[in-house]
Amino acid sequence: EVQLVESGGGLVQAGGSLRLSCAASGFTFDDYAIGWFRQAPGKEREGVSCTSSKYGSTYYADSVKGRFTISTDNAKNTVNLQIDSLKPEDTAVYYCAAARVRSQLRLWVVSLCRPAGYAYWGQGTQVTVSS
Repeated sequence: EVQLVESGGGLVQAGGSLRLSCAASGFTFDDYAIGWFRQAPGKEREGVSCTSSKYGSTYYADSVKGRFTISTDNAKNTVNLQIDSLKPEDTAVYYCAAARVRSQLRLWVVSLCRPAGYAYWGQGTQVTVSS
């Protein structure tokens, strides 16, 4: 059974940092793309960053480039999202998700980083940024 568990959210002041972690189990980590998504109240879920460690492909939304860094620890089946220079507009529930990538033909799930491409989801972790 595929399981994804996020941790690391919290309340932080603008300009601060957080490190979110996604612990994955139940699947061969290298065969999947992992994405971080977020959903603010009243807004659609959006892709923040997606990655495939096997193919070395990574995507960042324009709104987070230079502030967010995604990293993969294959030995621990963990994907981390380092969030720096937080802004109030980063406030949202952050989710990690997994999508199977059997070949490079499926790398669109990374390059587009859209929720519809991901079948497995964690429960989410709240990030709140105060001004």
